[in-house]
Amino acid sequence: MKVLVACEFSGIVRDAFLSVGFDACSCDFEQTERPGPHIRADVMTILGDGWDLLIAHPPCTFLASSGARWFNDRRRLQREAADFFLSLWWAPVPRIAIENPIGVISTFITPPDQIIQPWQFGHGETKATCLWLKNLPRLRPINIVSGRTHRIHRMAPKPERSRERSRTYPGIATAMAAQWGAELRKAAQ
Repeated sequence: MKVLVACEFSGIVRDAFLSVGFDACSCDFEQTERPGPHIRADVMTILGDGWDLLIAHPPCTFLASSGARWFNDRRRLQREAADFFLSLWWAPVPRIAIENPIGVISTFITPPDQIIQPWQFGHGETKATCLWLKNLPRLRPINIVSGRTHRIHRMAPKPERSRERSRTYPGIATAMAAQWGAELRKAAQ
């Protein structure tokens, strides 16, 4: 079963699926940080290549509520980002999860199916993450921990800030691979 992790340079989600036996590949315009199956390209060019599951992390620069103060100056870029989200949502893949922070997708398109937090998956931090799910169950928390630091929100401005903020927490990736992987295996029987 083939899993495509779109807009992922870190390889975290891809590697979680590889570790439980899936044929997983990441795709991004950037090179991957970790060795492994990765396509350096526009994901739109490979969406029709027979994937069983698409997990997409579209760039949130023009979609996240954290950038709301600049929205008036970026309406065209915001519309393009929303159109990209919709292109991923309507991809010819039977199961789709799209991840993004709280933002305009909820208002312009549809509310998320689920909002998760890192502290539900073994990381004592907050970072509300929306999931839009097609033919997938909601993720069940696997390791609720105490601690509610706001590390991501409080990151100092620096060139690599957006890369650091966009990484998926390993505990969330593990839950995706275990739970959604089980759904893929069940559907294949």
